[in-house]
Amino acid sequence: MKKKYRYDNDQPACCLWYYDHALGITRLNVYAGLAGFYIIRDHEDTGRHNNPLGLPAEQYELAYVIQDRMFRDTGELFYPAYPGDPAYADFIAGEGAVLPSDLFPGGGPTALAEFFGDHIVVNGKLWPKADVEPRNYRMRLLNGSDSRFYALRFRVAASPNSTDLNGASSPIPFWVIGSDQGLAASATQVDTLLINPSERYDIVFDFSQVPAGSRIIMDNIAGDAPFGGDLIGDPGFNVADLFANRQTDRIMAFDVTRPLSRVPDRFSPAAINHYAGNNRPVDNVRKLALFEGKDEFGRLQPLLGTAEPTTDVSGNVVNGSIPWFPPITENPAMNSTEIWEIYNTTEDAHPVHVHLVNFEVIDREAFTADMIPQPVPQHNGTVGQGFHLQNIQLVPNTRVPATGVEKAPKDVVTMLPGQVTRIKMTFDRRGRYVWHCHILSHEDHEMMRPMHIGPV
Repeated sequence: MKKKYRYDNDQPACCLWYYDHALGITRLNVYAGLAGFYIIRDHEDTGRHNNPLGLPAEQYELAYVIQDRMFRDTGELFYPAYPGDPAYADFIAGEGAVLPSDLFPGGGPTALAEFFGDHIVVNGKLWPKADVEPRNYRMRLLNGSDSRFYALRFRVAASPNSTDLNGASSPIPFWVIGSDQGLAASATQVDTLLINPSERYDIVFDFSQVPAGSRIIMDNIAGDAPFGGDLIGDPGFNVADLFANRQTDRIMAFDVTRPLSRVPDRFSPAAINHYAGNNRPVDNVRKLALFEGKDEFGRLQPLLGTAEPTTDVSGNVVNGSIPWFPPITENPAMNSTEIWEIYNTTEDAHPVHVHLVNFEVIDREAFTADMIPQPVPQHNGTVGQGFHLQNIQLVPNTRVPATGVEKAPKDVVTMLPGQVTRIKMTFDRRGRYVWHCHILSHEDHEMMRPMHIGPV
């Protein structure tokens, strides 16, 4: 049986990606390799050398999906699910979960709340390298990992043959020119870039900054654990301690060995001035929340929900944690503009993704609230545990507007623990979509909710 699908691609140039989204096993299918780039062009960002913006193009535009993996000694992919496997003790025994032997013979297989591989692959290859010219290159970077946040830098290796970071230089600055859904308000120069799962960043790196023959290593200074918002910077912090006996501090290498071609290098950061934000009047403000509860077996179960009582499309009043299957609570009107205030009540950051829309990140602000336990229905008729919020209070003088690399059209955003993150979006595509945490293990169990645009 065949089906045909039509994609109009009626939006400005941007870097999308596609992957298998099968309910409950998305993490496994992406891990197996079912993912790819989907790059849209327009009259300015044409992908050709003569594009009006002077962007590096054709052989000087590169695309890298960065992921973490585990391997057996045979080279096969390995994925933890049984007693003795990495993180099993943390997420099963450590949470007090009880897995009945008739459903989990031998203790598994079972879903675990997060996955952190011990090796990094780029476009499916372990620690690749690329030969480049001493000039500007455009790079589309995608974090295709399950749970891992990366903090990327570029450093000159101690020698052209180095495979580690011993003796490497200080980080080299580069330009961030866009994000998930297109080019930014302006180019932002950074030397470290935080990128969460599913997030895309569009960068330009100038390889003429280093001597010919140099090797540049793209490294990672985010840890092998859930991201909580602190990225180094603490007194006494030692990157070597963070990655002791680990190999996830290196992503890939670039060897500046190609001779400079005659193709003009026309990139100028001043040409990036595209994104003006969402200036439409606001029709509605929704108060939503991120929770961590427990399923019927006591396993950690991340959940979405509301931060205040809400009426769903069936007329029921609901509040707090909601699993995947109950009636829709997010039902924006067609062509309406909404601000979603999303309160993160958990201890970790979550990359929240909204389908079929782009949004403006407005700001973040600290809050306090009382967490009140409540039952959460499970898909099989059993009951787990969740929460709802009472007495939400914003903390004075903590509001931080979005700046820099986040001033671009987005479809996924880092939501930090203990903060409310505000995003603004206009819903211009009728139909049923989803919003979810893009930690794929969270999405599958079960931090995802349907939403419907227009009359149900």
